Amino acid sequence: MNSNPIGIFDSGIGGLTVAHAVTNLLPNENITYFGDTAHLPYGDKSSSAIQAYSIKICNVLLQQKCKVILIACNSASAAAFELVREYVGSKAKVINVIDPVIDFLAKAYPSKTIGLIGTKQTVNSNIYRKKIDDLQEGIILKSLAAPLLAPMIEEGFFNNNISESIIQEYLHHTELDNIEALILGCTHYPLIKKQIENYYQGKVNVLDTSEIVAKALEVYLSENKMLNMNNSQIKHFFVSDFTTSFEISTKIFFGEQIHLEHYPLWD
Repeated sequence: MNSNPIGIFDSGIGGLTVAHAVTNLLPNENITYFGDTAHLPYGDKSSSAIQAYSIKICNVLLQQKCKVILIACNSASAAAFELVREYVGSKAKVINVIDPVIDFLAKAYPSKTIGLIGTKQTVNSNIYRKKIDDLQEGIILKSLAAPLLAPMIEEGFFNNNISESIIQEYLHHTELDNIEALILGCTHYPLIKKQIENYYQGKVNVLDTSEIVAKALEVYLSENKMLNMNNSQIKHFFVSDFTTSFEISTKIFFGEQIHLEHYPLWD
């Protein structure tokens, strides 16, 4: 048993979809979340900037004695995972949000054509394509950068006519023709999953990566005897810049008022 918290970080509210999935699946686990709201979104930042922010955040999470650090952001997973894992070393296990999805695809979609939507950083990194090719399972990946979706969601524009138009514009792109499943390659996107499913009308499986990642985390903790067996869950939230929208989002996700601790990351 290990009662130390699970550290989760992202640039903003997107990572809350992962944190929410983790708390639902692992209700005994303590959570320490860092939202780098001062630098959101990561999807349009350089790799070097994302790496610098990620290392600073990991220092905070290590100070909190996190047993696992979950990079709840596809852009940071693509740009900073290897650096973070080397930096953290044996102090904590580092998990990204890409590898569990690749493992899931290998088991569920061999020889299928899969779509991916994500930020420019994630799509242009080609990390999904490289990892899928390494599987040698005959999976064909069709990728499309959708840079407007994350900031649209951060600003609260979802489940309305504005978001509907933007979503349809992206999904109608010929690059995504003839796919059998669609990877939501940004942790913001589960918030518009219903709209995406409505567009496809059951013809395409829409993969909520936050649920896949939470399940992979559960398996890891169980196999390594690191599950917290206590019943009282503690949630601790840090933000690099206090925003009302983030405070509202945490309350919507977790159904309770969440205290946000301001922890600035100086550039």
